[in-house]
Order: sequence, then C-alpha cells, then structure tokens
Amino acid sequence: MPEAASSQSDYGFLSRLLHRLALDYTFIAEACFDIEQMSAGEVAHDKPVFIAGLARSGTTALLTDIYATGVFRSLTYRDMPFVLMPGVWSRLSRSHGADMEKKERAHGDGILVNAESPEAFEEVFWRIFCGDRYIREDRLVPHKVGKDNLRKFRQFVASVVNAAPDARQVRYLSKNNNNLLRLPVIRRAFPDARIIVPFRDPIQQSISLMSQHRLFCERHAQDAFSLRYMNWLAHHEFGLGHKPFRFENEDVVPGADPGEINYWLAIWNNAYRHVLGTADEDTCFLCFETLCEESAAEVSRLYRWAEIPFEERTQALAFALPPAKAATGESGELVAACRQTYAEMVERNRRFRGVS
Repeated sequence: MPEAASSQSDYGFLSRLLHRLALDYTFIAEACFDIEQMSAGEVAHDKPVFIAGLARSGTTALLTDIYATGVFRSLTYRDMPFVLMPGVWSRLSRSHGADMEKKERAHGDGILVNAESPEAFEEVFWRIFCGDRYIREDRLVPHKVGKDNLRKFRQFVASVVNAAPDARQVRYLSKNNNNLLRLPVIRRAFPDARIIVPFRDPIQQSISLMSQHRLFCERHAQDAFSLRYMNWLAHHEFGLGHKPFRFENEDVVPGADPGEINYWLAIWNNAYRHVLGTADEDTCFLCFETLCEESAAEVSRLYRWAEIPFEERTQALAFALPPAKAATGESGELVAACRQTYAEMVERNRRFRGVS
C-alpha cells in the first residue's frame, strides 16, 4: 500500500491541488487517459508480472527486488499524480521531482522509498473505470470487467511500459493487493501473465494488519490529506478509510471490531479462501516464511519460472522474517480454519517448488 510522502507537510499547496485534480475528479482522470491514448502506441505485452497478496505479506519487498533487475516498468512515485497518462506526464514534468533522498515510508517497517520507487498506483485505473462495480460504502467486493474496460486496461499497461525511462524496461510489473478481487480478469487480459500470490502465517500477518490499522487511524486523524490520498488510490486495507474485502459465505459479519485479532484473522481466511477458489493452476502461491528462510534458492526458482534475469548475489536479499509476536483473544475455531487455509496454500507452494 503506497504511503511514502503523503502527509500534508510533505506536499505544498500546488502539489495537493494537482493530486486533487488528477485523482478526485473522475472526468479529469478519464480525460487524462484519453489524452495519453492519442499518442500512446501499443507494445507487446510480454509476460507481465502481477503481485497480489493481502497486505503485510511481503509484497513490497518482492516488488522492490524484481524491479531492481532493471527489465520491468512499474508505476513509481514520480508518475504521481497523473498515473493515467504516464507518458504525457513524464514529458511535462521532466524537470520536476529530482531524486529525493530515500526515507522510510509511513508504515514504519524499514522500507525506504523515493521518487523512483515502484508502488501500487495501478488501482487508480480500476477505481476510475470500474469503481461503482466493486467499491461499496463499507466494503470492496469481487467484480467482473467488460470487454471495453479490459481493452482499456491493456492500453493502460501499454502506456506505462511505453513511458519507461530506460529502454531495458520492456515488461510490466504490478503490485496491487486489490487484484485479489479480480484474478480471473487479470488472466483474461494477459493470458501469459505471471501471477504471484504471497501469503504469510495467518496469526503474524493478522497482528501486523491490526498494528498498521491502529497506526494509520492515528495518522489519518491528524492528517486529512493522508486519508484523502489513500482513498483516491482505493487503498482501504487499514486506517480511517478501511473497507475490508467481502465475499459470499464469509465469516466476518457487519459490526465486527477491527481492534480485535479475530477480525483480521477472518479477513485473512476469507481473502485467501477466495483466492484458492479463483486462482488458476498457473498462479504461483509464494510462502513468505519460505521466502525468508530460503531466500536465494526460492528467489532463483521464482525468477526462473517468471523468466526474470537472475544473478547470484553476494549481498543479502531484502527478505527477513521479523520476530514472531503473540496474539491475545484469538478464536481457536478461527485459528484452526486459518491453519487449514495456510496448509492448502503451502501445498500449492510445494507444487510450484517441485517438492513432493
């Protein structure tokens, strides 16, 4: 979830105004897309990579590592706020936003970002063109996409790659947690896509989600621009703008308390049960614990599968398992359900790794 320099203090009046114009007004965003398409040419959609996992599953670390290979184009902070016309905006803002010194993002998780860092800005496209299909007052729901918007999405991806500042960046790279709501749509748009679904121990991931929710609730209460920024990007994982994923036959009921661990355990289980039922066999389920414990070997396997250039590194990879934390008040029945879901995804990961 993007949140680098999104506080009122980080943005001047003009910058905040540009963000509002580009992201808050649907007709302006649609016009930006149309303007981009007037000059954008099609490119070969060669095996794009889509990372889609529930928040706090290592998606940003994985995005950063893949992006560092230099062969992918992903939306970056420099593309904000006119992400629907990346080529035109890059020409208009060529002298704008010289490389910032990297600083820790608002999550407080040690990940450093600057203007060149990739982030999950793709969701702006889906909010503008399909927002009424999946964004409800209190939830986000799975949705279908018609042929016209599917075509527009392919055009959008093409325009992002065409706007690459480096000629080596010929493949598209996306990290978008909301794509869990539309994995079949991604496959329809790009049959040769490499779709990666990271997952993590349910208790540890739920504790992290709850902690981030509390952190961002405090931040948003103090900084209205930060909340608007997150809502514009349709990133509702946590904070005062929180809207959980909702699926049919799920465990979470209206009125459940996001201040309790069981709320987040149910969110975790509902999301990954949905993914197990909608992701095709070509989807890679990537276990965060295995990724941290066997970094070099697991990354090598992943990169070979995704046909990503991989060089053996002498330095440590950016995947480290944080110290485990203890939960309190968790439901034994809910934990057991999560463990079963986790075991099924581990089995999918084992098949990907060729482990019998």
